[in-house]
Amino acid sequence: MRNIIVIGAGMVGSAMAIDMAKNHKVTLTDISNKVLERIQSKHPELNVQSLDVRNHSQLKKTIASFDLVICAVPGFLGFNTLKAIIEGEKNVIDISFFPENSLDLDQLAKENNVTAIVDCGVAPGMDNVILGHYNETMKLTDFECLVGGLPKEKKWPFAYKAPFSPIDVIEEYTRPARYVENGHEVVKEALTDCDYVHFEKIGTLESFNSDGLRSIIHTMPHIPNMKEKTLRYPGHVEYIRVLKESGFFNETAIEINGASVSPLDFTSKILFNEWKLGENEEELTVMRITLKGENTAGQIEEIVYDLLDEYCHETHTSSMSRTTGYTATAAANLFLDGLFSEKGVFPPELVGKHKPCFDYFLNYLKERNIHYIKSSKILS
Repeated sequence: MRNIIVIGAGMVGSAMAIDMAKNHKVTLTDISNKVLERIQSKHPELNVQSLDVRNHSQLKKTIASFDLVICAVPGFLGFNTLKAIIEGEKNVIDISFFPENSLDLDQLAKENNVTAIVDCGVAPGMDNVILGHYNETMKLTDFECLVGGLPKEKKWPFAYKAPFSPIDVIEEYTRPARYVENGHEVVKEALTDCDYVHFEKIGTLESFNSDGLRSIIHTMPHIPNMKEKTLRYPGHVEYIRVLKESGFFNETAIEINGASVSPLDFTSKILFNEWKLGENEEELTVMRITLKGENTAGQIEEIVYDLLDEYCHETHTSSMSRTTGYTATAAANLFLDGLFSEKGVFPPELVGKHKPCFDYFLNYLKERNIHYIKSSKILS
């Protein structure tokens, strides 16, 4: 049994803490005592502690006695929090969706003898793991990931609920989307290239460009075509584009009746209420990962992994919390079990390239009733 600290007690962070507590001693931290008290009342096996990660000296002091850190803070806090953890010489599993390049901290991690596995959620996360595995066994030419978290009930106008901070969701709509086409990096606005895609049991969804490739642009530069797109119910994109084009996501403050207000802060506050996922509200995660390339027999093969996961009634855990959080706890446990011990910063594709790690991820998730269904066909 190891001593683990989880930083961030949101829906995903708390799900990770509960999962890790099955086999380890876990302390869950957050800036909100109210949130911590509510979670501990339902899960007394967890220790809780108030922590403001912006106070880096206090953060380093707090994590000093723990064997492993799992970080689940909002994206705008993620990079500096991860940096402070590495400076504190602690191994870390991180799921924060921050805009900075995590690989910029690789040398710092090596200097501090730290293993940092980053972007370790559902996507980025498991799609990277799968890509890393097949990059070792095929000469890949194409990689595509379509992914989205959706409520079961389609409530007008957005037909969307967020299991994490609305500010992080808005990042998907405002951050320029990078993808690779014919060996060249292409940058487009998010919410562009909207297509309709059919999924069994779900029906038609719309996909749009978002900045989900992240590290694989740098770690897999030999693959000529790579793209990640976000999935929503049809109609969602149009409503979001109206807000975006009207200035509701602007960060520059405007003055209203003598008060200075950021449109983004205002919008986030409104959307927090509109998008807030109820504690027992049913939702689902849809993902399709498609890889294409030459296999070991010299054939052009297309491999597809499909995921359809739903709210778990047994544990009262949202699907996005499960699919995101349990990928991270799989990484935490495989690290603690000694399957991966390299020093530096490692996005999941550099962990999944090792077959024992790839198998560990899939088996760990399968044990928690999260199933990635594989299909393949020979194209030529």
